[in-house]
Amino acid sequence: MLIQLNIFLSLAISFTIVFFAIPTIIKISIEKKLFDVPNHRSATKHIVPTLGGIAIYAGFRTSQIISLDSFNTSELKYMSLGALCMFFIGLKDDILGVAAKKKLLLQVLVSLYLVILGHYRITNLHGILGLNEINYAFGLILSVIAIVGIINAINLIDGIDGLSSGICILIAMVYGIWFLNAGDQLYAITCFCVVGSLSAFFLYNVFGNTNKIFMGDTGSLILGTIMAILTIHFNEFVPATNYVAHGLPAISFAIAIVPIVDTLRVFAIRLSQRKSPFTPDMNHIHHKVLLLTGSHLRSSLIIIGINALIILFAFSFIDVLGNNNMFFLLVVLGFSLANIPSSILWFRNKNTAVINEKKSILAFSVFLRKNKGSQD
Repeated sequence: MLIQLNIFLSLAISFTIVFFAIPTIIKISIEKKLFDVPNHRSATKHIVPTLGGIAIYAGFRTSQIISLDSFNTSELKYMSLGALCMFFIGLKDDILGVAAKKKLLLQVLVSLYLVILGHYRITNLHGILGLNEINYAFGLILSVIAIVGIINAINLIDGIDGLSSGICILIAMVYGIWFLNAGDQLYAITCFCVVGSLSAFFLYNVFGNTNKIFMGDTGSLILGTIMAILTIHFNEFVPATNYVAHGLPAISFAIAIVPIVDTLRVFAIRLSQRKSPFTPDMNHIHHKVLLLTGSHLRSSLIIIGINALIILFAFSFIDVLGNNNMFFLLVVLGFSLANIPSSILWFRNKNTAVINEKKSILAFSVFLRKNKGSQD
């Protein structure tokens, strides 16, 4: 019964803090002109404050401290400091701006801290590419790449209303339920602190009119760090019960498949065009889906829904296929689904071009007939 109370507290406290903090943050942002100025890449064409990450962090951290008061939380001190570092990096970027290379270097340094001192290190691939236990050096490099990659993946999908927060709610919810069933109450409650904070933010971000807000880099960098830590912990944690499967890298890939596949996809496109992988463009999956639906909410719900279905599929068939086969099947499935919106847009534009060409030919034919009639 105690764990249910702690989970309720984690959700209620984080939601309440974010819900009541955001209007104040919006007011200060507008008075001090701390907002996002739309450009040709912006999906939103109105001026919107970008400091929602402050509320998300405040709600998450306060709720975590209160709801875990009766637990030994020494293990979480590394997560706390890592998230705090990302909070300040993101806050500076939102207000003053930080060069991409400098921001990447800081992310690598924070990741090294989490891996070396926090021991958030991948030690076993559980059959992926035929590999099981891996040595310290390879595990360190792979873990840093994974953490930095997930941080940037969450940052890059924050392009339309509700997507980044919705995806992170889904990820945290799945991990939270799994940790709860696996007997890891510390991380389960932490996950629900994230869910509560993001649920309140989601309401303002998606449904806000005069009180709309973005999470900014402050929010996305914090969330990326937390999601990366949860992912590595999920793969490394051995449950107290035999009824919960563990050591499932393919499952963790399925859980975060949208941000991971989208990031790899846009990086590949940019490199093929001889551009920096960090050059902004409109090639993200969410940009393509938005062009098809014309609605931020519909686009986000479609993408989140597909991610949820992939998670369900992975959990349902992991025992049949195994880690290695499931992982490569998800890679193929992920990239195939990611290219569907672009293909639909290509066919739509091609059909539009053909129709316009036929209209032009018809108009020209009518023009010729009229001119011939006048000459006769």
